[in-house]
Amino acid sequence: MSLTIHTVTLPSAKFNGESTLPSLYEMSNVQHLAESHLDEDDELFVGYGGLASIFPYRMQDLYDRADTPTAYIGVTLENAYLKALFLPELGGRLWSLYDKVAGRELLYSNPVVRPCNLAVRNAWLAGGIEFNCGMIGHHPFTCSPIHAVETSLADGTPVLRMYEYERIRGAVYQMDFFLPEDSRVLYGRMRIVNPNRETVPMYWWTNMAVREDPEARDIIDATETYNNKNGMVGKNPVPVYEDIDITYPSNNPIAIDYFWKIPPSSRKYTAYIDRKGYGFMQSSTARLQGRKLFVWGQGEGGKRWQEFLTQDGHDGRYVEIQAGLAHTQYECIPMPPKTAWEWLETFGAVTADPGKVHGDWADARAEVGRRLEEISPIADLEALLAETKPMALSPANTRICYGSAWGTLENLRREKAQLSPICPHLDFGALTEAEQPWATLLKTGCLPVLEPTEAPASWMLQKEWTHLLEKAAPTHENQLHLAAICMAERRVRDAEEALDATLALRVTPTALFLKAQVYRLKDDLLAAAQTALGAHALCPSDVSLARQAFALALRVRLHGDIVTAYEAAPQNVQADGRVAMTYAFALLREGKTDEAEAVLYRDGGLSVTDIREGEISLTSLYISIQKARAEARGETLEDADIDVPRQFDFRMNVPKKK
Repeated sequence: MSLTIHTVTLPSAKFNGESTLPSLYEMSNVQHLAESHLDEDDELFVGYGGLASIFPYRMQDLYDRADTPTAYIGVTLENAYLKALFLPELGGRLWSLYDKVAGRELLYSNPVVRPCNLAVRNAWLAGGIEFNCGMIGHHPFTCSPIHAVETSLADGTPVLRMYEYERIRGAVYQMDFFLPEDSRVLYGRMRIVNPNRETVPMYWWTNMAVREDPEARDIIDATETYNNKNGMVGKNPVPVYEDIDITYPSNNPIAIDYFWKIPPSSRKYTAYIDRKGYGFMQSSTARLQGRKLFVWGQGEGGKRWQEFLTQDGHDGRYVEIQAGLAHTQYECIPMPPKTAWEWLETFGAVTADPGKVHGDWADARAEVGRRLEEISPIADLEALLAETKPMALSPANTRICYGSAWGTLENLRREKAQLSPICPHLDFGALTEAEQPWATLLKTGCLPVLEPTEAPASWMLQKEWTHLLEKAAPTHENQLHLAAICMAERRVRDAEEALDATLALRVTPTALFLKAQVYRLKDDLLAAAQTALGAHALCPSDVSLARQAFALALRVRLHGDIVTAYEAAPQNVQADGRVAMTYAFALLREGKTDEAEAVLYRDGGLSVTDIREGEISLTSLYISIQKARAEARGETLEDADIDVPRQFDFRMNVPKKK
């Protein structure tokens, strides 16, 4: 058994920092669209814990699609059976889990670090195992460094600990991974702490990507599943639903989620097993009660998305199997004050009788359950969870890398308020540029003064800090932050008053952007667009401002303004795929079809790096251009008549072409 810290070099996009703007736009997770049509005894918290926005976090949406060799810190846990590679600088993701006995990779391990827009802060990576805490969706740290340290079990077995402070819930999550010498499974000892005096909505999903095998079956101990059809959460039988055996992921024609309804008395596991009876399994103690299957489907959009998430020339075909605190991802669950939740997860290879695995559903479940009991008996897992608690509460020995210092700032605030610190056994590091302004506010009662076009280094949404700002002098910076807080809380009138005071002191791009959002929420979209274009004019090289301003302008048909602003913008703004797509739409609506098509096909085809899961804007641009050409010929085309090239087709609900 060993723990080694080393360098992993991977072809990687450049993340290029974070958006300069506060994240005030409404979150667009498909899970938020669900309406419950369940039985009264299902007892799900559908809709509980949803967020209006991801504020105070900034968006990670400025990445490119480069393949630049990039060095990352790697941490490998290894014994005679397994080799597990973690990347703490990418959210602590388990990048690879290799079965040394069979000589096979158990996960879908992406050959490239290629962010795409699927997380709550936009940037997300496909592949490996991702650990999500806090709010519905791929969480804020999935593409960010988190704290990583080395410690050990009582017998000397090395432990990789990774942890972070989550600002919206005000909670800490901690993951302790270890691989004992004689173990055929990797252990993850998970811990979430709510140190607050209030109940908070809590969410956790372990998201595992496995390479798609057309004949592999996902085995879980369930006979019903929850799903979302047309925005309604309902149930269906397992394994056969609508004449499809849904336990074979490749049978599902379009993208869909299935959340397995596992009885309380059943073992909590998921196993993805091929026709020879070999595969990957994840199991846990009882607290992690939910399991999920997600497939991209066999349609053109699903195929295109998987290609888009990986290196050019790779098909990227994978299946997601997941495990969560709740039964579904349409809900958080209430976490009581001053509480810690803990559970143990195991990951590894499983072999089983292929005839039973791929036969009768009851036989398949019984066979996999029997094999899991042989590999890691559930009673042993519960005992190990209790036995390792002293380790989980002890300080670590060796620092590997730092995450954010928001936990340190929170402890400074608590110290001044004469409150006990959060998780005193965890070191959250020294304050950085992001946290320093708030330490200044704590010390002096005022935020630092900004340069005329300088964006704030960070934002804050926590009632104790809001109270400090409300008591502080009415400076431009203090009022600007109060306005953003009011916007995040949808107190539009209060936000407008704070912004008027801010703009009376100084007109800045950020203040004008916030004013545009006030107009937007008041349904005055023309004023919103004109104000946002004014913010862009003050700082024309800011890609974040250009994206938002042009998008608002397109909604109110200020097509000429978009064309003029784009053509006067610096090269870095013109090169941005999303800005260029909006420009192409504006050209098309100005009747300049040739020019719009030239933008669509520039550099081999326009790439909108941060296109959102479910977003079909690029597809719509292609279809609109074809319709405009047909109209010019005196013809009429329907969407179904148009064969969209693969590179532009992101429609996930369109079945496979015949």
